[in-house]
Amino acid sequence: MSPPAGEPDEASGPRLLTDRDLFLLAVAAAVVTANAYYIHPIIALVADDLGVSHSRIGLVPALNQIALAIGIFVLLPLGDRFSNRLLATIFSAGQFIGLLMMALAPGFWLFTAGSTFLGFATITPYLLPAYASKRVAPQRLGRATATLTTGVIAGILIARVGAGWIGEHADWRAVYGIAAALMLAVTLALPRLMQGRDTQKAAAEKFNYPALVLSVFPIVRRHPEVLVSGAIQGLGFGIFLSVWLALGLHLTSPEMGYGADVVGYLAAISLLNLATTPYLGAWADRTGPRRARFLISLVQFVAVCLLGLFGHSLWLLLIPLILMNLVGPMIDITGRMTFLGLPANVRTRLMTAYIVLMFIGGGMASWAATTVFDHHGWGGTAVLSASLSAMLVALSAFALRFGPPRGAGA
Repeated sequence: MSPPAGEPDEASGPRLLTDRDLFLLAVAAAVVTANAYYIHPIIALVADDLGVSHSRIGLVPALNQIALAIGIFVLLPLGDRFSNRLLATIFSAGQFIGLLMMALAPGFWLFTAGSTFLGFATITPYLLPAYASKRVAPQRLGRATATLTTGVIAGILIARVGAGWIGEHADWRAVYGIAAALMLAVTLALPRLMQGRDTQKAAAEKFNYPALVLSVFPIVRRHPEVLVSGAIQGLGFGIFLSVWLALGLHLTSPEMGYGADVVGYLAAISLLNLATTPYLGAWADRTGPRRARFLISLVQFVAVCLLGLFGHSLWLLLIPLILMNLVGPMIDITGRMTFLGLPANVRTRLMTAYIVLMFIGGGMASWAATTVFDHHGWGGTAVLSASLSAMLVALSAFALRFGPPRGAGA
């Protein structure tokens, strides 16, 4: 039998995190999360320099996301057996190696291998919130979670804006060189920022790792709504990736004539989320996650349909992009709300299934988006995104049949 997920690492009384500790962990969360998003504004630059088609370059983000899904499934359960500090340090070192391979890769396949390994090792962003939740007073849990979430959002924003500017004015390899240096700094800093687990307790624990991983399946069978929520989030994440990857190719094409820096500047739209997401989250609390998700999916569908109509103008494209950016994160938040009310001893493994589905959807959409763009241009991407959005609306309508989460043990 596996122990309850989320059990504290220490045998007794772990040191509580200070505001300074939380800030530094938020910075670390920003760095380790950013790595998956550098490719968005510079994807055309990478393709041209490595001499591959837009269709083939789509394998880079696609395999990165699928490797991340596999890594989450087989590596994240280790958090119930080993200390978060040890695992976070090891996986951060793995991200550093992947980024260094990408920065120095002489050809496409080594660059792809580095990106794929980077995805597989990207576990630290999911370990840090679990670590922090065990080391703050209950009345500060919301603040701690918000602090780390802000770090994640800032990391994504800075990665996309910064990569566009550096790629346009310096070189795309410099983007990954800087990213590797930041990851090395985080890898060296994490052992000082994080506590280890109590060695006596760690030695006493006898977990069956294969059983722990495989226990995800019977738990999911008892809570099938997580599959629906995961599929919905996979579609939502896929829409996000397909639009932004194709946007990097579309805006830098001869037809539009913009630089990679402009693609990065557009990513600054996500600053709106810092102001709007808390209010939309409170609205979802009042409305209920399933109904809120269905209404949000309708807004997203309207926004996605505008992509094809407004694709000829950068300024008009801001309208659907802003709408999509406002409601996109709420697809994820409402999806998590549908199962986070279940008992604590099943939440981690339900979250594992949810995240795996999310990244499988993101990986498939990444490849599809660049392939469709290569053959049918921005119009094809708009049709693909609208199709994914229509499927998301249909699944969100189907999910209305599920009632509020009922408690059940593992």
